[in-house]
Amino acid sequence: GVAKRVIVIDSAGKDEPPAPVKMANPELISVSEELWIHEEGCLSLPEYYADVERPRHIHMRYLDENNAVQELEADELLATCIQHEIDHLSGTLFVDHISALKRNMILRKLVKSKKQNLTTAAA
Repeated sequence: GVAKRVIVIDSAGKDEPPAPVKMANPELISVSEELWIHEEGCLSLPEYYADVERPRHIHMRYLDENNAVQELEADELLATCIQHEIDHLSGTLFVDHISALKRNMILRKLVKSKKQNLTTAAA
């Protein structure tokens, strides 16, 4: 087999058909100095959200499903989604981009929620 880091991005709107883009070995070539703040959430931390500051514009390179090199420029929401997914490939979550105070608050709530779920399940 061939080791590849893979992300899938689907930026289709609610009323649009799915349009997933598969990206293998994605790499950021450049990012803007201008930043953009957007609320992020993640299935890794369900029901938790926070405003995350990331570069507004990115230029990236990746391999498509035919193993062809592609380049993409993205702004705002799409740029945020791509950066979020690339972070996952390195074990980084959106909470790693927020203040320690906010991150610890989310993590404490998560631990408390898990304890409550375990107590409920044991009853």
